[in-house]
Amino acid sequence: MNDPTAAEQQISDDDWAAAMGEQAAAEAQPAPGVQPAQIFEQFSEDAGGGQAPRGFDMIMDIPVALTVELGRTKISIRNLLQLAHGSVVELDGLAGEPMDVLINGTLVAQGEVVVVNDKFGIRLTDIITPQERIRKLNR
Repeated sequence: MNDPTAAEQQISDDDWAAAMGEQAAAEAQPAPGVQPAQIFEQFSEDAGGGQAPRGFDMIMDIPVALTVELGRTKISIRNLLQLAHGSVVELDGLAGEPMDVLINGTLVAQGEVVVVNDKFGIRLTDIITPQERIRKLNR
């Protein structure tokens, strides 16, 4: 009955829950005079007369690939083949710079790395609005 992996998972889940609780408490008390941005349409019971948009429930369980990107680089095949255990590849991202959060390859947010109980996570610091995404496509 004493499964160490289950106990470790429980501790880890509790730590993440505590971190999420701290974030929720911080968000519940906005700075004086600051209003939260309404970036996404609200689908709460108040907004839609108690119902989600038609067909919205059908897509809720579709998996998407979430990627957090530290940086990128271009490398020749010659240099790629010379890589070995312990090789260092320089990326274009700077230390302390926000990480890009991509959903199915599309930039949707930026965030900062957090560590809870030796596991990495990301705290979103900036959400890319649909208008910003369209503006980037036009470049």
